[in-house]
Amino acid sequence: MPNSSPSSIPVWLFYPNLIGYARIVLALLSMWWFPSSPGKAMLSYSVSAALDAFDGWAARTFNQSSRLGAMLDQLTDRCALLSLVMTLCVLYPSYQFFFQFSAVLDMSSHWLHLHATDLSGKNTHKQSSNAILNLYYTSRPFLGFMCAGNEAFYLLMYIAAFFPGPSLFSISLMGFLSFLAFPIALLKSAISVVHLCTAAVDVVEMDERARALKSQ
Repeated sequence: MPNSSPSSIPVWLFYPNLIGYARIVLALLSMWWFPSSPGKAMLSYSVSAALDAFDGWAARTFNQSSRLGAMLDQLTDRCALLSLVMTLCVLYPSYQFFFQFSAVLDMSSHWLHLHATDLSGKNTHKQSSNAILNLYYTSRPFLGFMCAGNEAFYLLMYIAAFFPGPSLFSISLMGFLSFLAFPIALLKSAISVVHLCTAAVDVVEMDERARALKSQ
């Protein structure tokens, strides 16, 4: 198995980080195309999301894990989804609050979780003493299912605004598929709440330990 020495390649040029840069370019292209070119937007967004699996594989295969890569991965995921949700707010103005709330919850929970991980000195954000988060991060099938299902819900809502597909009893095909994916997105939001609460508890515990040391 290839094993590139961290000292032989600059972190900027780690293979998973190069994949990350490609993901950013594709996400930016999807943002540009969201309003008027749904086909191109879907393709670029989907490829960017799919590459998420490859940067992790590259990090493990070439022993090139880095804090930059972990943060780049999180930021790309969060910001790409945020851009899609912002588009949905325009396409579905009556549901704007719910899309806004889901975006705020997603951003804040992952930010605090990643920040708490960094403050604690852990090597990866995919470690947690919480049983739900431990399952979420250690079971690749579960993690993949949740992330894919969550992305599918928002993407299907986006597609439905342009290409609803055939209808039966006033329910379009894309609308029906969105309905099927909605419980996964809802569960993903519930896990984000767990992220937020667990990270907040961890940060408070670090604050309390720091206060105890100062008082000694």
